[in-house]
Amino acid sequence: MSDFSEHERRDTRDEFHSVVNMTPSALRRWLGSEQSRSVGMTAEGDKVTAPGDGEAVGHHMGERILQLKSTHQADLGDDDYQAMRKVVGYVHRHLAQRPKGDVTDSRWRYSLMNWGHDPLAD
Repeated sequence: MSDFSEHERRDTRDEFHSVVNMTPSALRRWLGSEQSRSVGMTAEGDKVTAPGDGEAVGHHMGERILQLKSTHQADLGDDDYQAMRKVVGYVHRHLAQRPKGDVTDSRWRYSLMNWGHDPLAD
């Protein structure tokens, strides 16, 4: 038995696809970059400022997003919908914290991109 109704699943999928505005190929390229591996926080709460600082939660989630986007809808389980909700929540929270000025080369933008959202694409 699923924890999510069909209506909740549809709404979650729609919102996920709305906030993840990077194509899988663009996200894959981004996750391979030094900038991608140099932002965020580790699962232990340590700040990531260089590729060797450990994997950030967002970088790991970027890999999960690629997996979600390649999974057929009928094969998505409750854990997949929970991950989609986590992505939606993160993107909405961080968009509300947009810093002033040019964000092109900002840690704020790079962190969002790890979660599949490029704020400059909006």
